[in-house]
Amino acid sequence: MKRLFLTLTVLLIALLVSAPTSYAQGAAKAGPDPSTIRDAELEKDSLHNLEVARNYFNLKKAYVAALKRCEEIIAGNPNFARIDEVLFIAGKSARLLAEGRGKQKAELYVTFDGTSKKGLTPEEFRNGARSYLTQLINEHPQSSFRREAEAELQAVGGPVKSDGVKQ
Repeated sequence: MKRLFLTLTVLLIALLVSAPTSYAQGAAKAGPDPSTIRDAELEKDSLHNLEVARNYFNLKKAYVAALKRCEEIIAGNPNFARIDEVLFIAGKSARLLAEGRGKQKAELYVTFDGTSKKGLTPEEFRNGARSYLTQLINEHPQSSFRREAEAELQAVGGPVKSDGVKQ
């Protein structure tokens, strides 16, 4: 009987000692920030697209192809870990296409409006560049591409306000 009483006493003391420790840890108030939840396969695919876009941009001067790859990443994985670089390449590609530079003609970039194809004008490319670069500066102020993006923005007419108007 003494042995049972001693065992129960030890268990009760252990429970009383550990209860405040577990209570102090508290419950989870909220889950992780949704902007940091990343799908490993989607990240891998986006990283591949970024490497291809970099290759098109830097080595081949194929700005239409680089812009298309970047837009694919932006549409499919807006929480990509390197989205700041994607926005920079997209913005700079659009600016260079507006100036008619690169080995690909700007006419190769087409959008679909219902059943018809439509090319972009140099002004539409400039507006796209301003939009991408403004998004980079506003949403990723600590980015290593910020300084270059600010210089690029000056070349296309300055940043865009949130309502789509030039600041």
